[in-house]
Amino acid sequence: MNKKWRIVGFTFLVLLAAVPLALSQMDRKTKDDLYSQIELFSYALTTIQADYVEEKTPNELIYGSLRGMLASLDPHSQFLDPEEYKELKTETQGKFGGLGIEISIRDGLLTIVSPIDDTPAWKAGLKSGDRIVKIEGELTKDITLNDAVKKLRGKPGTDVQITILREETFEILEFTMTREIIQIQDVKNTQILEDNIGYIRLAEFREDSAKEFRKALDDLNQQGSNALILDLRNNPGGLLTVAINITEEFLKEGEIIVSTKGRRRAQNTITYSHNASHLIDWPMVILINEGSASGSEILAGALQDNKRAIILGTKSFGKGSVQSVIPLPDGSGLRLTTSKYFTPSGKSIHGEGIHPDIEVKYQPPVEKKEGEVDDKKNIDKIFQNVEVHDAEDPDQTKFSQKDTETHERLLADNQVRSAISVLKGIRVYQKLESPAPVTPAEAPAK
Repeated sequence: MNKKWRIVGFTFLVLLAAVPLALSQMDRKTKDDLYSQIELFSYALTTIQADYVEEKTPNELIYGSLRGMLASLDPHSQFLDPEEYKELKTETQGKFGGLGIEISIRDGLLTIVSPIDDTPAWKAGLKSGDRIVKIEGELTKDITLNDAVKKLRGKPGTDVQITILREETFEILEFTMTREIIQIQDVKNTQILEDNIGYIRLAEFREDSAKEFRKALDDLNQQGSNALILDLRNNPGGLLTVAINITEEFLKEGEIIVSTKGRRRAQNTITYSHNASHLIDWPMVILINEGSASGSEILAGALQDNKRAIILGTKSFGKGSVQSVIPLPDGSGLRLTTSKYFTPSGKSIHGEGIHPDIEVKYQPPVEKKEGEVDDKKNIDKIFQNVEVHDAEDPDQTKFSQKDTETHERLLADNQVRSAISVLKGIRVYQKLESPAPVTPAEAPAK
């Protein structure tokens, strides 16, 4: 056996030694099949090592093999080299450089789950569902999520050009955006809309989101709120534990929040609410759209199935799989799909999404000037007011009466108006269900 064969053989011995636990959980036949296929893989690897036109290190070949293997499983499973594994740890800190978009692979295409509020992507007018077909002039066909993130992120102040396909209008659009440090404000726009109906916009689930959300609820309570509109539109998710903590604000102790199901019994879990004393029982409407994904789907699905809130808007994205991050001995790692999320009633979220109780499509409040003719092909006009978002100070959570522009924009949002109407209807129904007690007539005097 020559030197190259010995190097590859040693590499495989290391790999096999690193996974005894996984192999011990497999039945005998599966193990035999695996070992026979490893022989085939080893033969192909050594052939490449010996005869490929350029010399490749064992590390390059193994890493390339792992990338291909994980990419073949599903769009969310990934192999992470040591640098990528280190970068993954920064994703939940709420501050990073880039454009401000959550991306996924859907139907084989690089797809925008949602743009994050007040980021370059949001300001440029990118939308949930847009397909990224080029980055810096290069086609994204067969691109991995890791490679896409690498191309989109970069030094703040530098430009990046992307080309998107907007399928609803069959248009190819090009955008040049300047990268920024993305600072995410999770809880936004806390205010009373009208008739003591409170409103909170929850943009993402990150480390401090549950604490900030609790502050927002307390603030609304102090202002006299007795009903709530929770806006989860274009919320791409985030930390599962944070989504569960926020969901618990509205569910009694013992009510199911979410369950997971995988191949092994240990991956099957049921998460219950532990809220025994701090319950918000206001009538509630949750707004969702195609940009609501993962954690926001868990929250909406839990409150829908427990008949705790009415879901209004359009069907959510349908990202309901659990990725476990597994470190490997050399500092690399696996991001592996190990189970899927299910709502309390047992409905799968993945690929299905959350269907609203009341479907209301968003209608941009485009102001039409006198004599102006509608032009559906004018993309700039159509998407000028795609979404309504605020521009509040990041440190300000309490609604100021001076901020009339944001308040008026929300009241002009047709989905928000529909939610207000639903909550007013609930109040009327509750009054009919609980009539005031009738005082018995006084007995006639004798």
